[in-house]
Amino acid sequence: MAILESLFGLEGKVALVTGASGGIGSAIAKAYAEAGATVVLNGTRREKLEALAEEIGLPDKTVVMPADLSTPDACKGLIAQIESELGRLDILVNNAGINRRKPFETFTEEDYRTILSVNLDGVFFLSQAVHPLMKKNGGGKIIQIGSMTSYVGIGNVGVYGMTKSAIGQLAKTLAVEWAKDNIQVNCLCPGFIVTPLTEAGMFSDEKKVKWILGRVPAHRPGTPEDLLGVALLLASPASSYLTGQLIAIDGGFLAGGSWDNPF
Repeated sequence: MAILESLFGLEGKVALVTGASGGIGSAIAKAYAEAGATVVLNGTRREKLEALAEEIGLPDKTVVMPADLSTPDACKGLIAQIESELGRLDILVNNAGINRRKPFETFTEEDYRTILSVNLDGVFFLSQAVHPLMKKNGGGKIIQIGSMTSYVGIGNVGVYGMTKSAIGQLAKTLAVEWAKDNIQVNCLCPGFIVTPLTEAGMFSDEKKVKWILGRVPAHRPGTPEDLLGVALLLASPASSYLTGQLIAIDGGFLAGGSWDNPF
């Protein structure tokens, strides 16, 4: 037990999870709180964050800080608030993101600007804002949330795919630049995960479900809980020499396929 706590325990750490009220964000936030971290729950709707804090059931381990992180000043303001109230920030999970599925030629300028604003601007400026605080405290962990489109092209998500590819490259760049500050930066890339958002969209479409089951060797979609082992690894001392990596949690999707797949 001692080695598990020394490698994977988060006691005394402060973590910020953006998009915390979503399916993936809420699972990661709960796991970090149970591992001992004080978790800052961020999103744009206070009531949803407060409901999540109540669901987690560890009031001394959760802090609700709603903010729209689409501007540099908002990102700096959130980090300043965390430093003022909690004194440090050890783990940043850039989880907030949106997607719009449509043929590439039908994307509007509003689609484009909105997706880039949420998926890239917030990640870029929040990562930038947290660097001085992590450096001052002797290091930290930044976990960017990518997707399968960080690796491969998937139809009808062209703008989303652009952003998730960029996030993967950003993780590599920051890993190289900030290694000297003992900051590890990695990109966790979920496969096809069932969340309230995807269940209402992608997983309600029989054609899409058939395609996913036919491509994923595990023969099932993933759940947010499938991501937690790697999310804990990337936040913990166990990953002190792991940086600049894109790690796919995809049921074997990227490994290949087989004509023997029963689906």
